[in-house]
Amino acid sequence: MNFKDVTTICASVALLTGWGCASQPDGPVEWTEAPLSEGWTVPLPEIPDRTVSVADFGGVGDGRHLNTTAFAAAIDSLAAQGGGRVVVPEGVWYTGPIVLKDHIELHLETNALILFDDDPAHYPLVETTFEGLNTLRCQSPLSARGAKHVAITGRGVIDGNGDAWRAVKRDKLTDREWKAKLASGGVLSDDGKTWYPSESYKFGATSGADQNVSTWATTREDFERMHDFLRPVMVSLHHCENVLLEGITFQNSPCWNIHPAMCTNLTVRDIMVRCPDYAQNSDGIDIESCRNVLLTGSRFDVGDDGICIKSGKDEAGRKRGIPSENIVVKDCIVFHGHGGFVVGSEMSGGVRNVRVSNCIFSGTDVGLRFKSTRGRGGVVENISIENITMNNILQEPLLFDLFYGGKSASEAFAEGGSAAATDLAPKPVDETTPAFRNINISDVWCRGARRAMYFNGLPEMNVENVAVDNVFIWSETGAQINESTGVTLHNVQIFPEEGPALMLNNVKQLKVNGFTCPEAMECALRVTGSRNRDIEIRSDRISAANSRLADGVADRITFANETK
Repeated sequence: MNFKDVTTICASVALLTGWGCASQPDGPVEWTEAPLSEGWTVPLPEIPDRTVSVADFGGVGDGRHLNTTAFAAAIDSLAAQGGGRVVVPEGVWYTGPIVLKDHIELHLETNALILFDDDPAHYPLVETTFEGLNTLRCQSPLSARGAKHVAITGRGVIDGNGDAWRAVKRDKLTDREWKAKLASGGVLSDDGKTWYPSESYKFGATSGADQNVSTWATTREDFERMHDFLRPVMVSLHHCENVLLEGITFQNSPCWNIHPAMCTNLTVRDIMVRCPDYAQNSDGIDIESCRNVLLTGSRFDVGDDGICIKSGKDEAGRKRGIPSENIVVKDCIVFHGHGGFVVGSEMSGGVRNVRVSNCIFSGTDVGLRFKSTRGRGGVVENISIENITMNNILQEPLLFDLFYGGKSASEAFAEGGSAAATDLAPKPVDETTPAFRNINISDVWCRGARRAMYFNGLPEMNVENVAVDNVFIWSETGAQINESTGVTLHNVQIFPEEGPALMLNNVKQLKVNGFTCPEAMECALRVTGSRNRDIEIRSDRISAANSRLADGVADRITFANETK
């Protein structure tokens, strides 16, 4: 391979995008063109031309025979020879955990289905990371750790048998589904509203947890008491280099579907990820603290976030100090999910140099979802998003929320947690203060949303330097921008069913050019808060006459008719 020096990479990024590289990769990376341009790519895994079938090692694809030993023997045989391809023929291949090694490709032929065993006893507790924290969880059904040159390819299906692992709330299921769930075994919560797979799971869920990570367990014995609660992600790739996921359908995971963490050179293309919409924590793909990622042509239909970028949580993430960086996402579709493209909330190591383009979000809670909270720290910056089409978004097409509380946007709204607060007192800025800045969003179309936009920065750390250009949204209510600095809205068209079209609260250096909303709105603009300043609005549809301004705001806003 012809490798270019990484300083050339950083120079190319800066030249093309104006972004700088705060740190350089540890080793050489091959690029066909400058990073984040249309032709940008990452190295693919090198797999030797050597093939075996899992059937050669006693595997039987009858859906009954447990093939754990056969998969391990096939992989070990190839690994001893320097690697190669393990072929899974057509059939239903029932198995326990599969662990990939250096230079191994797991290839599923057409009509091949890997179905993972649903007995938690076959998945021992291992050291791993989850929700940005170092912890113990059940071994993932399919994993690689510290491996170089690994691939999962083909046209088959990988099924995590997740319904046997996950708790589910009564209100998430139909009467028929709930009756079937009760008949399958398990136990109920004390109030009868939640089904748990086992007493072990119930103990873990009710003994104290920060979302899904125990807040009190310190010894292995503690964790073993809640073994079943510690659901594994289905595909776990930790500290791997040169990884390819291609063509496969990943479905029905016990928890997150695909979790690459601390990986370098990750290519994901033409995959499908699906889970029931009631599946708890069934994220499509969670890319955590990874460098050089190309995700293209893939579809997601899940019960939580679709495409998510993370980098560790709170102090643990800051100490790790590995950002997610140099990431391209394009030509993807997200159907049901809490978010289409998501950053956070575990982003304490930072996220930077990301480009998202040519994606469709249809039926998600939120389209573009950026979330964090005090205590995280970390900086999310240098993000470019363009050519996004959305339909039937339950909450917001564009969301920046630095007050994230651990719930989906729909759950937060139902509990009254998304209303703007006026003049909240700022807190001191330190390493625990998160930041969102330098984000460009252009050419976005959305028909059907509750609120057009929601920017919700911290008083002490505003959402900063977000440019929104050529955006068209039809929604129930307008855009709400709180505690934000340096936001520009250019050629933004918002058509809410009820006004105002634009709501501002404590914004600074806001520029609005060519803003369009319904004609003759009684109130097109509402401004609240005492910290507003340097607001410039050029629009034929917004003027002082159809604005409602807090006391003292009028002299901080410049109105101009754009046709003059």
